Amino acid sequence: MDLLNSTLVELAHSIRVKKISATEATQTYLNRIDALDLKIGAFHEIYSQDALRRARQVDDGLVRGPLAGVPLAIKDVLCTELGHTTCSSRMLDSFCAPFTATAVRRIEQAGAILLGKTNMDEFAMGSSCEFCAFGSVHNPWEPTHTPGGSSGGSAAAVAAGFCSAALGTDTGGSIRQPAAFCGVVGLKPTYGRVSRWGLVAYASSLDQIGPLTRSVKDAATLLKITAGYDPLDSTCARMSVDDDLDDVDQPVKDLRIGIAKQYVSNVNEGSVTAAIEQAIHIYRDAGAEVVEVDLPHTEYGIPAYYIVATAEASSNLARYDGVHYGHRTTQAEDLIDLYSRSRAEAFGPEVKRRIMLGTYALSSGYYEAYYLRALKARRLIKQDFDKAFDKSNNGCDAILCPTTTGPAFKIGQKIGDPLEMYLNDVYTVNANLAGIAGISLPAGFADIHGANLPVGVQLLGPAFQETTLLRIARLYESATDYHQ
Repeated sequence: MDLLNSTLVELAHSIRVKKISATEATQTYLNRIDALDLKIGAFHEIYSQDALRRARQVDDGLVRGPLAGVPLAIKDVLCTELGHTTCSSRMLDSFCAPFTATAVRRIEQAGAILLGKTNMDEFAMGSSCEFCAFGSVHNPWEPTHTPGGSSGGSAAAVAAGFCSAALGTDTGGSIRQPAAFCGVVGLKPTYGRVSRWGLVAYASSLDQIGPLTRSVKDAATLLKITAGYDPLDSTCARMSVDDDLDDVDQPVKDLRIGIAKQYVSNVNEGSVTAAIEQAIHIYRDAGAEVVEVDLPHTEYGIPAYYIVATAEASSNLARYDGVHYGHRTTQAEDLIDLYSRSRAEAFGPEVKRRIMLGTYALSSGYYEAYYLRALKARRLIKQDFDKAFDKSNNGCDAILCPTTTGPAFKIGQKIGDPLEMYLNDVYTVNANLAGIAGISLPAGFADIHGANLPVGVQLLGPAFQETTLLRIARLYESATDYHQ
């Protein structure tokens, strides 16, 4: 069995029928992490002893479930009683959570083995995993390039064969963008589909937990396990999860694929344009109707997002003051100095930048000019998607578009220009503003100065229609071999 190239579903089945033991699978992944992760930096913490202990419990029949014995990785923004939850920040470098996030608890109840916590942009604020207090993450395909962010550690871990799948979070593209850069599948569920309880908040109205995997079937399997109502999260939807959510090979009747004219741009690199054109041909050959849709307020996505997200970040991160918990300076002269020094010493440059942007947008005299206007733009963006997906008005089942404007950029290439870095999220942020579902799929490769780098395409679907979206994604995946 080619363990390191097996999908989550294949590995779970092999362990269940005792073709391979959970201990053997876990040790194989741990050996690979030990051999290669110094070059990649995907993990912040490894739980070798606990992982092997749980693997033995699976082999002894003491732990059962659909994911029994399957080794997974967790982004270090999700609370776990095991180890630390640092959010890749000096502010929380010694924080041990007193509870486990609902999404993590559900995969553990399904029998999964937690290998460790993956590195990320500090407090999930970044698009390259260069804003990490404990060192940057490198792209497994070409270590001089970024893996994307902020879930770059999770994407890199899956791509490098360090785990069968991983959980990440997506606030403005932080699952889908690194999935595209690392050549894996990345799913952002509908806002409210997966409980956010135990997720350290960046922007509470945008954050969502989702899987990074090697296949669409794997993504569907993880979503089915993590999704569903949670009374601990007031924003979690009281909606049942489809029993056939993981049955991704079912065809979608009268399939209509939308192409938004606003996403067709000469800014896209040739490899991205070629990938979209190939995807259009694949869907047409499969009998789908490809139609043009209009998303007229697309251009307001980036400015609206970076006002709403930073405003919420300013509020959420106010609790890290050196008093309640987190880093505390040893040189304070008074209480105000304690607050100022603690935050200045522990927060990185990107977190400080976003806190200042958000505080400014919420300040007296600017609230209506910035934050309130951004909320109005957000409503218009959501209405654009609602209209595009309205089947009673010739709408589509999903919108096909790029995930990013190009393949992974070099480490250091954009870190000095925050605006250029922010514009990297142009195709992903609107799904978060609208609260809809989105998935990035491996779509080929680009030769960038001798580096062979993955390219991704994205499908966006209506809220709470993940079953249909995943089946549409699987239709594309089944016609290509990029995911392999």
